Amino acid sequence: MRAVAGVDGVPGGWVVATVRSRPRGDVVTWAVLPDAAAVVAATSGCAAVGVDIPLGLPSGRTRRACDEHAAARLGRLRSSVFPAPPRPVLDAACFADACAVARELTGRAISLQTFHIGPKIRDWDRVEPLPDGLIEVHPELSLRALAPEIGFAPKRTARGAGQRIAALARWVDPAVALADLPVGARLDDCLDALACAWSAARWARGVAEILGAEIDERGRRMRVVV
Repeated sequence: MRAVAGVDGVPGGWVVATVRSRPRGDVVTWAVLPDAAAVVAATSGCAAVGVDIPLGLPSGRTRRACDEHAAARLGRLRSSVFPAPPRPVLDAACFADACAVARELTGRAISLQTFHIGPKIRDWDRVEPLPDGLIEVHPELSLRALAPEIGFAPKRTARGAGQRIAALARWVDPAVALADLPVGARLDDCLDALACAWSAARWARGVAEILGAEIDERGRRMRVVV
């Protein structure tokens, strides 16, 4: 199978984990890139690319079905799901303005965390058209599908990091994959990128689970691939 990649946000850009199958085991290479356009260029030869960011955005009061499904599935960790805001919210200059626009369009404000990832959402919203094989992924859902018996601790704790490494070891050799991480990415970012790549590999094989099936006003799919 051709290479797959997983992408997660880092300060100032994106960390990309590219996974290539080799006879002696999968090989993972890393890069930190400044924007979505650079990610698209760097992963153009991949069979699938999983990105931890909303790619399709709602336009009215109804939240994306994929966000609702993801939150319900994560249960007590549902706070890691930031419901995607309508596009006009992304143009607000400050948090107060963003909340005002969100209230007008949806009847409720957005969270501060959602506001902070607004520039990341805009970065991908400027990519037109989205490449075939580019999919939205939520890494916490991917990890729970990969290792459903593990009760994951928060990802930035030592226990949570260890659990995620153990889960991903069912797919790649973590001693090799994590041996030379790129400058500019934290360990939890890299683990999330690997989890996204795992779902991308499932998508490329035609065995992934899909949450949500809506189309936004620009024709983009509003779904999360597991």
